[in-house]
Amino acid sequence: MKIEIPNGVKVEVNGSEVHTAGSLGSNVRRFNDVLLEVKASGNAVEVMPTTKPALARKAGKAVNAFAKELKNDMQGVTKHFEKHMSIVFAHFPMVVEAKGSEVSIKNMFGERSVRKADIIGSTKVEVKGQNVRVYGTCLDDVAQTAANIRNATKIRKRDIRVFQDGIYYAIGE
Repeated sequence: MKIEIPNGVKVEVNGSEVHTAGSLGSNVRRFNDVLLEVKASGNAVEVMPTTKPALARKAGKAVNAFAKELKNDMQGVTKHFEKHMSIVFAHFPMVVEAKGSEVSIKNMFGERSVRKADIIGSTKVEVKGQNVRVYGTCLDDVAQTAANIRNATKIRKRDIRVFQDGIYYAIGE
């Protein structure tokens, strides 16, 4: 399967890694070299299945999956992937801060302990008022960071119909 390389994107294949670089940053994607063969030439990257008959079925599926991941990496280094979230509270005002490689959520339900969520990879988190913006060049890292923030504020041992405080994905943005 051939994948066109967009303008402003560099792709290099080193062993079982594909390095993608663009104006916003770079991504590194590993692949299983037993199943796949990846070659970069000119303005295209070619992803091919292995020639071993015993692995033909797995290799065919791996080609499509890896090609999509590679396209996402190429898109991410030219335009950030973003997730928008909203801070919702009714009982106690939450304080959300992003420092270093983690997000701190203070005063959820009046708790004294601080809830923490990990920031994955080179993802960045901005908190402005009631809005949280999670963005970066790698779709997997952005989605996992947003999920970590959502899971850190998950409601346990309370009635979720009454206690609706938390950080949720924003709709319509």
